Amino acid sequence: MSRVHGVVTGAGGILGRAVVVEVVSQGHRVTAVGRAIEDVRPLEEAHPGTVVGEAADLTSPEAVDELWQRLDSRSEPIDFLVNVAGGYGGGTLVDSSPGDYRHLLGLNLDTAWWSCRAAARRMRESGGGAIVNVAARSALEGGAGSIAYAVAKAAVVKLTQVLAGELKQTGVRVNAVLPSLIDTPANRAAFSADRMAKAVAPEAIARVIAFMCSQDAWPISGAAIPVYGRS
Repeated sequence: MSRVHGVVTGAGGILGRAVVVEVVSQGHRVTAVGRAIEDVRPLEEAHPGTVVGEAADLTSPEAVDELWQRLDSRSEPIDFLVNVAGGYGGGTLVDSSPGDYRHLLGLNLDTAWWSCRAAARRMRESGGGAIVNVAARSALEGGAGSIAYAVAKAAVVKLTQVLAGELKQTGVRVNAVLPSLIDTPANRAAFSADRMAKAVAPEAIARVIAFMCSQDAWPISGAAIPVYGRS
C-alpha cells in the first residue's frame, strides 16, 4: 500500500506491538494507542517521527471522542484503524459474576464499538478507509470455560459484519481477524510444548492484519478471517 496513516489500539500488548512494527516496516505512519502512555512510549522511541503514542480509556465513549479530536487536530487523514485492544478472562456462566461479564464486554466489545464509531464517521466523510477488528476463534466455536470472553468476541464479529453493510457504499471496508492460540510468553507458561508448537506467532497475524488494511484487500469487507495456524 502507498504511504498511509493508521491507528492501532492495544498497541502496548504483544499483538498490538507486532501490528505497529509490521505497518511501520512498510513505510507507514501509526498512532499507537495504549492504556497508558508508558505502554507505547517504547514504540515511539524505536520509530521516531513514524509512531506517535496516545493513551486513552477505550471503554469510555467520552475518552474515545477526546482521542479522535486530538487526532483531528493534526489535520492528517486516518486511512485505517486496527482494534487490537481487548483482554481474556475465564469462567463459566454459572460461576461468572456480573462484574466479570461487564469487565470482559467492556475490554473486548466496548473498545471496538466506540473506536469503530469514531473512525467510521471520519472515513465515511473522507471517502474511504479500512477497519480491522481483532476477535477470536471462540467467537465462532468453542468458548467453554470463557463464556463472557467468547460472547464479547462474537459480538465483535457481528459488529464487523453489520458495520461493513452500513458502510459498503462509502468506500470503507470493515473486517475481522480471528486468532486462536498466539505464541506469547504467557501462553508458553500456561500450555504444553506440544500445544504451543501449533501456536501462531504474533508477527504472522500482524502480516494478515496489515494486508487487510492495504488497498490489495479492496474487494474484502464483512469477512471474519481465521488465523488459527495448525491449532
